Amino acid sequence: MSGKKRRGPIIAIDGPSGVGKTTVSRLVAEKLGLRYINTGSMYRAFALAASEEGVDLNDVKALEGFCARARITFDEASGNTLINGRDYSDRIRSQTAGELASVVSVKKAVREFLVSFQRRIGSSGSVVMEGRDIGTAVFPDADIKFFLDAPLEVRAGRRHIEVAEKAMASKEAVTSELEKRDRRDIERANSPLKKADDAIYIDTGELEAGDVARLILVKIGERLKVGDIRS
Repeated sequence: MSGKKRRGPIIAIDGPSGVGKTTVSRLVAEKLGLRYINTGSMYRAFALAASEEGVDLNDVKALEGFCARARITFDEASGNTLINGRDYSDRIRSQTAGELASVVSVKKAVREFLVSFQRRIGSSGSVVMEGRDIGTAVFPDADIKFFLDAPLEVRAGRRHIEVAEKAMASKEAVTSELEKRDRRDIERANSPLKKADDAIYIDTGELEAGDVARLILVKIGERLKVGDIRS
């Protein structure tokens, strides 16, 4: 990992879609005064940018070429990821962005490109980073790791409510897409979705986001000293 001195802890929060990672991670970061980085949004932005450029997302060589010419930046103030100067934040929560991201995220070239970027922007510490492989691939030496989970039916219900606000989609369709995405994430050869051995497991199925965030804050307080949070 980077030899850069950390100015604070790296907190990793992983888990599949629909477990509340984004809301919980934001709450934790705000409470502790740390930076918040959503790595899933980076895959979504990357996928949208590549697709708009006409890149065949199933063509490994084409994706390698796009990685070579893509300029990726992270806006600390807004938390948005820009690809070649364009901000895709207004579209990354769409069903289309999620489906495209699920396709490119299994490609080795894409994961290596984005994992390298994520390590670079998070290596100085004082960060809560959420994703699917933060504790296993991006920062296996994170100061503390969490893995959030919930039953498929609960996750599908949450995602259906979220998607229904933006587009028509049946709960059955959302459930089917989540099942496919889970399978791709778990079975992919490069940085598959799995709980790190030293991660704290939390089932969010019957918990509100605020409750999960409070539980995480308690665990952080037990593991890290105040001076570790801000230095």
